[in-house]
Amino acid sequence: MKILNLYAGIGGNRKLWGKNHQIVAIEDDHKIAKIYQDFFPKDKVIITDAHQYLLEHFNEFDFIWSSPPCQSHSKVRFVATYRGGVIYQKPIYPDMRLWQEIIFLQNYFKGKFVVENVVGYYKPLIEPQEVAKHYFWANFYIPPFKKAFRGHDSSIEDLQKIKGFDLGDTTGKRLLLRNCVEPELGKYILDRIKIRKNKIEEKVDQLKLL
Repeated sequence: MKILNLYAGIGGNRKLWGKNHQIVAIEDDHKIAKIYQDFFPKDKVIITDAHQYLLEHFNEFDFIWSSPPCQSHSKVRFVATYRGGVIYQKPIYPDMRLWQEIIFLQNYFKGKFVVENVVGYYKPLIEPQEVAKHYFWANFYIPPFKKAFRGHDSSIEDLQKIKGFDLGDTTGKRLLLRNCVEPELGKYILDRIKIRKNKIEEKVDQLKLL
């Protein structure tokens, strides 16, 4: 498949996708993009704004994965900001790019897509599927995923084992790892696409025999 991986980070969701796909990864941070490219040298990495790239290139792909910035939706950040009627740090608006991309993909994209984000502090504007402590908006069903341990409070060494990335002496390792979708979950979701595609092809073959 031709896959668009938006807000790619260091590639947690992509790690177990294998080498048989044509993958374009979009990341706007030069340093993070370099880490991604080192891990996945055959992917095409473009350093640009993912939101705008989606708008201009969505119809060039079979499958799109988008993980827009999650901080402004995060329940964890909200609790740290506002407790017992007291504001502890400056509140921020929810980033509406998340909802823009969901609505856009639902109505314009003909392939399969996933938009991933954190479980938020407010009622979602569009009903998600909740899988393994993530919110997902997709145009296909994602069955429950049994492995849900994310290890966010673990040591950096354990986080690297959980996410499958050795970041060496990279600064800001904890945040980079916490922002990763678990590789097994990324593979699990991509496999739902393959299973669905194979079932459709099987039905087509059966019809040809009639």
